[in-house]
Amino acid sequence: MTTPAAPAAPRIPEAVHRRRWAILGVLMLSLLIVVLDNSILNVAIKTISTPAPTGLGATQSELEWAINAYTLVFAGLLFTAGLLGDRLGRKKVLIGGLVVFGIGSALAAESGTPAQLIAFRAAMGLGAAFVMPATLAVLMNVFEREEQPKAIGIWAGGVGLAIAIGPITGGLLLDHFWWGSVFLVNVPIVILAVILMIALVPDSKDPKPGRIDLVGVVLSIVGLVLLVYGIIKGGDEGDFTGPKVIATIVAGLVVLAAFVLYEKRSDHPSIDIDYFKNKVFSAAIAAIALVFFALMGVTFFSVFYTQSVRGYSPLQTGALMLPLAVAQLIFAPRARLVVDKIGVKATTTGGLVLLGGMLAAFTILDADTPIWLLEVIFFLMGTGMAHVMTPTSVVIMQALPREKAGSASALSNTFRQVGGALGIAVLGSVLSTTYRNGIEDKLGLLPAGVRDTAGASIEATLGVAEKIGPRAQSLVGAANDSFLHAMHVTALWGAAIALLSAVVTGIFLPGRTPAAPTARSDEQEKVGTGG
Repeated sequence: MTTPAAPAAPRIPEAVHRRRWAILGVLMLSLLIVVLDNSILNVAIKTISTPAPTGLGATQSELEWAINAYTLVFAGLLFTAGLLGDRLGRKKVLIGGLVVFGIGSALAAESGTPAQLIAFRAAMGLGAAFVMPATLAVLMNVFEREEQPKAIGIWAGGVGLAIAIGPITGGLLLDHFWWGSVFLVNVPIVILAVILMIALVPDSKDPKPGRIDLVGVVLSIVGLVLLVYGIIKGGDEGDFTGPKVIATIVAGLVVLAAFVLYEKRSDHPSIDIDYFKNKVFSAAIAAIALVFFALMGVTFFSVFYTQSVRGYSPLQTGALMLPLAVAQLIFAPRARLVVDKIGVKATTTGGLVLLGGMLAAFTILDADTPIWLLEVIFFLMGTGMAHVMTPTSVVIMQALPREKAGSASALSNTFRQVGGALGIAVLGSVLSTTYRNGIEDKLGLLPAGVRDTAGASIEATLGVAEKIGPRAQSLVGAANDSFLHAMHVTALWGAAIALLSAVVTGIFLPGRTPAAPTARSDEQEKVGTGG
């Protein structure tokens, strides 16, 4: 008869442990503004594309860059942000990131041109890069391992809350104020978050941090910008075979390859390439990237479907997107319970198959489809996402030591943002190219000087038709038909990407949840390697 081993001593100070849920609330408020900003912008893109004084007259390419300028700076600097948080203290970089984000938001609200908006969105991305990884890193350092899956589930549910609040807030603001108000609303939230952060959140850092990898940071940013710029340029021109487009895309891939080679040889890499030798870790990272690739590309065109084709206002569009967010809010904190019953592999793969099926379901939507069908699709999409994000986030965060929480969070968020950026670029370009090809032969009614502009997007076509008057009204039906065809094609691409991700998780993720190692059971430490 053996004496039971004593439970492992808690690693979190008692004073911090007592206020851990209040700290989680503050972290979610910080996360809220980072996610809220993109979900608000999705509702506002049609207004921003409207000519002055209502909007900025932004083209589809400029709209994609308004989104991607934020995302690319965010993704490119996450490596450095995670390392600085581990080195200098996560609380310090979190507060600094919030302040930069707030200043960028105030400047974006006052933009006078699309170029200014793109520049200030990049500044917001700089601040957000220091906010997102720090929230998850702090979470890992205020919760004991056995509570981490629950806390991460609530954290992921916060994303759903932000997606829910964003479109409604954006719609209300656009109904009563100018388009810049969707950015200005961030400022009071930032002020509140900073005050609460100073009062409640403890600081933490890696006791053995590495040096900052400046070469790696520069290579990653340059590679991503070249790659995504080439893809957007190809979609904007409706031709991916042009020498400038091909050269830019190839240059981006070459620089990213150089980044990987440099990181492998560096003694202080931004990203430890050896992490990816763990197939479970790599599959979880790939799943997050591919989910956001599909999702961001599809949500980009769904706004034009509801507003341009169906004629809903920004506020109504925000309300229509609520089921997507509500599903995440409901299921993300509870996904761990499903994982406990059927394992990581079945939960995540099932979520991806559901997501892929709902993306494919966009092909049944036409100009007069009952709108409740869209609501069902959005709700099931959110359900699928919740059962992907929570399990994969837990796998990623628990794969690395607690002191490397900033690096793990940065990796997770980097691939999420890069996946989202490429999704908008690739699927946005598929949408743009397919639409342009569909509407091209219908533009003969227009003066030669405006045909190229009118073919850029459905919003551009409808805008030109409205200016010309009754003789161009036949273009409205043609524009709707061409857009719907382009939306169906793009949705099928998104569905294929989601199903590819399901294959990856079905092969490589463990069949059962990786359990926390305890003194009571050595066997628990081996669960994560099960098939």
